Amino acid sequence: MTQELIDLKTSIMAGRYDDALAIVDDLEAMSKKDILRKIKSFLLRLLVHLIKNQVEQRLTNSWAASISNSIIEIQDFNQKYTKNSYYLNPDEWDEMINSTLEAAITTASAEVLGVTLTPFKLAEIIDKTAIIATSKKLLLLTYEHSEADLPVIVRNTLAELPGGTAWRQGD
Repeated sequence: MTQELIDLKTSIMAGRYDDALAIVDDLEAMSKKDILRKIKSFLLRLLVHLIKNQVEQRLTNSWAASISNSIIEIQDFNQKYTKNSYYLNPDEWDEMINSTLEAAITTASAEVLGVTLTPFKLAEIIDKTAIIATSKKLLLLTYEHSEADLPVIVRNTLAELPGGTAWRQGD
């Protein structure tokens, strides 16, 4: 990015405004790609823990914290600096969820049920539709609730997951 800024400055100083605008477009695209990469990373972590929750039918403090933190970070990264628009709108999550779910299955297979399942076996036994629905439900909360309210809303939503009642009660 440093080279792009040098090129931008050079273009402006030389009066080559079309070149400068092209560089600005490139910088904007690079920034968006970086933000989407960060969102995808948190989405991966979210999906891994939703898979573990579904397969093991329990919810641990660690998993709940990871899911909650992922949703909070996704909300933060997804909001554009003006706070009135998003990099991903509510109806644009399908492609990212579907592509990330396959990577999440591989990662979760190394963590779920004492590492006894291969990614192939794990892919056979999970209910992908349910995991996608749960992830979308959690992601939609980021559009509906403020940054201040989101942690409590997510925590209450997590209590509805398998094992959530026992987790809520501290059992």
